[in-house]
Amino acid sequence: MGPEFLALTSSVAWGSEAILVRRGSRYASVALAALMGFVLSTVALWTAIWLYFPLRLLYTDATWYFIISGLIQPAIVRFMHYTGIVRLGASRAGPVRSVTPLFAIALAFTFLGERPATEVYLGSLLSVVGVWFTSSRREGESEWKAIHLAYPLGAAFLTAISQNFRKTGLLIMPNPFVATAVTITTSLVVFSLSLVAAGQLRTTFQGNRKCLPFYGAAAVVSATAQLLGYIALSEGDVSVVVPLINTNPLFIVLFSALFLRDLETINTRVAAGAVLIVTGIALITYR
Repeated sequence: MGPEFLALTSSVAWGSEAILVRRGSRYASVALAALMGFVLSTVALWTAIWLYFPLRLLYTDATWYFIISGLIQPAIVRFMHYTGIVRLGASRAGPVRSVTPLFAIALAFTFLGERPATEVYLGSLLSVVGVWFTSSRREGESEWKAIHLAYPLGAAFLTAISQNFRKTGLLIMPNPFVATAVTITTSLVVFSLSLVAAGQLRTTFQGNRKCLPFYGAAAVVSATAQLLGYIALSEGDVSVVVPLINTNPLFIVLFSALFLRDLETINTRVAAGAVLIVTGIALITYR
């Protein structure tokens, strides 16, 4: 399977995970969803490494890049993403977060001196318009504040930074299993310490047990999506893989229309916004 197919499969998985988290958030804190995902991924990946890979792979400079990436994503990013889903709804938070490639371009423009082609700027404009469409208020939905858009936008910005660290590490040591394990373990430690420092570790486990089927499934799906993304990134270019992974708004909007009818309203503007964002990303990617 090529990196493009793996990246697209990861995108579908992330779209499914957003729906599961949205469902489970009715019964318990999204922090529990993030924690369950980290723990499951950490246990599964280190078991695989212990059985199939030499531990000497950890003793390379690449490990530092994976640790730095783990400090950013998914530890901080996933919590911001989940919070955005709860505050804004999956069908809005997902498309807004997908502007990650725009931030990647802005960072490259500012710090690397890159000067993109005209298609990149057009794609950026389409994505911004798509975010505006997706962020518009809908009839019958609960109130939300514009400041809440900071959650998915912040997640997108941090993701752009993290993905570049990951690719650098994979160029040094191209083993996606070890890379994912180090990243997730770092995130688990950081996220757990943040809950302890904030005095929220105990409250994280409070809630209705009805959340467990949704959060448990989300943990499995997110672990799979994370690994697939790493494999795709190890085999392909950042400029192709990252935008493909960020096509998940189309799947989030589709799945929301199918499975979240009682929680979210999907109208023409939302669908059009998601299409514009992904079209913009396609122009950026295939310039």
